[in-house]
Amino acid sequence: QCHFGQDSLSLARMGAEVTGVDLSNKAIEAARKLSNDIGVEAKFIECDVYSLPDHSADQFDIVFTSYGTIGWLPDMDRWAKVVSSFLKPGGQFVFADFHPVVWMFDDEFKEIAYSYFNRETIIDEVSGSYTDRSAPITTNSVSWNHDISEVLTSLLSEGLILDEFLEFDYSPYNCFNNMEEFETGKYRIKGLKNRIPMVYALAMRKPS
Repeated sequence: QCHFGQDSLSLARMGAEVTGVDLSNKAIEAARKLSNDIGVEAKFIECDVYSLPDHSADQFDIVFTSYGTIGWLPDMDRWAKVVSSFLKPGGQFVFADFHPVVWMFDDEFKEIAYSYFNRETIIDEVSGSYTDRSAPITTNSVSWNHDISEVLTSLLSEGLILDEFLEFDYSPYNCFNNMEEFETGKYRIKGLKNRIPMVYALAMRKPS
């Protein structure tokens, strides 16, 4: 879930020994090239995150994932089991993602189009890509909207302890339609102002 390794290499640059994981062979290829180009060492594994235990037996002080990761996964229980299995006793899980309320809206944020709860597979025909919306391609996007209680319950069921949970009324990225920057590096949907949560974050730890 590391995509092409920006977060992974930022952590490595700060001194961490990092392993990044992503399903996409193109993303892992780009991550390894970026690692080589900037001279920052990190290990990258190409696999489905659910199958990661088949590719690595390591355990870590920190498991970190952020922004746009769990929406591509149908099963939070399996995901939470992987997270827990890779944490050392006393290790910390740090997670940040867009709030599930955001995913309830249509692309223009004009109306509620999807359930807050994970009750259906969401299949949409998408033009372009999230890196280039004008790209001449059309694909079917398959995703799931995981409500916060589903995410938390899955992690708590693995015995992880919740240390901190936060919600934010802005996004650090200008990545949706109809966004406006109200402070440097902070974005909201025009017209909605601070009325909806945009991002949430949590920190959990595995008992020693």
